[in-house]
Amino acid sequence: MIDARRLRTLRAVADHRTVTAAAAALYLTPSAVSQQLAALEQEVGHRLLVRDGRGVRLTAAGEILVRHSHAVLAQLERAEAELAAYGAGAAGEVTVVSFATGIAAVVAPAMASLAGTAPGIRMRVRDAEGDESLMMVLDGHADLAVAVEYRGAPREDDQRLARVPLYAEPFDAVLPRGHRLAGSARVSVADLADEPWIGPYPGNPCHDVVVLACELAGFQPVMAHSSDDFRAVAALAGAGAGVAMVPRSALRGVDLPDVVVLPVAGVPATRRVFAAVRRGAEEHPLLRPVLDALRAAAERARPSASG
Repeated sequence: MIDARRLRTLRAVADHRTVTAAAAALYLTPSAVSQQLAALEQEVGHRLLVRDGRGVRLTAAGEILVRHSHAVLAQLERAEAELAAYGAGAAGEVTVVSFATGIAAVVAPAMASLAGTAPGIRMRVRDAEGDESLMMVLDGHADLAVAVEYRGAPREDDQRLARVPLYAEPFDAVLPRGHRLAGSARVSVADLADEPWIGPYPGNPCHDVVVLACELAGFQPVMAHSSDDFRAVAALAGAGAGVAMVPRSALRGVDLPDVVVLPVAGVPATRRVFAAVRRGAEEHPLLRPVLDALRAAAERARPSASG
């Protein structure tokens, strides 16, 4: 009989690529993870991992077992959801991780809505970027993530996660007020090819969106300054340090005396935001109301996010 806990351990190693990182994610010691993997190999009668440089990689048997682990663990999530619905009703705590503007745009409004419609649900909110938040859900450190599409993100058909689309918003160009294009109705990304750029650090999903937009316009941006705080990005642009592209909602309500914010010509870069839970948990009586409240908050915010 294959132990489901050991399947979870194997999947964590597959996700994190090292025993040490998987152990940290699971709050176990590396030796405990190694023992679980050795026991799992004995259970199935196949070697599941081999060393690969400083990390490990799955063998063919390991790939097969991880593929099946997605279905097994999702079914266990469904079983827990049904038992919770049978036994308790909607009362308990849900840990939600989201990037900062996602908290402002949908998480906080959803929390306010749930206070009236499902007062037994307590949301615990943590600030985390999309690439970090999805792994927190998979590792069991959070129940739900509000995240952004980025290069390398789990695909929509990923068997580990169930996703709910929330909203999409374009990126606008941020230029110093004295910039040669500041008086334009809109600006082309290609027109900014020779400018120094200001943007988020690599790893931030918005960094990927900006870099990809520039590559599609035929150039590689020179990132002269970096900050994950879009107010800081705007302040640097206002000081003449360079140009930037930021999601439309990121600077809403911020005083911007030294910059102009212009729409981008053509098809603009877009931030696509979604909620994600572990597959099988989407009907859990604590998570379903939160997902519905997030979707309703996104629907209310959609006109201002796109216009």
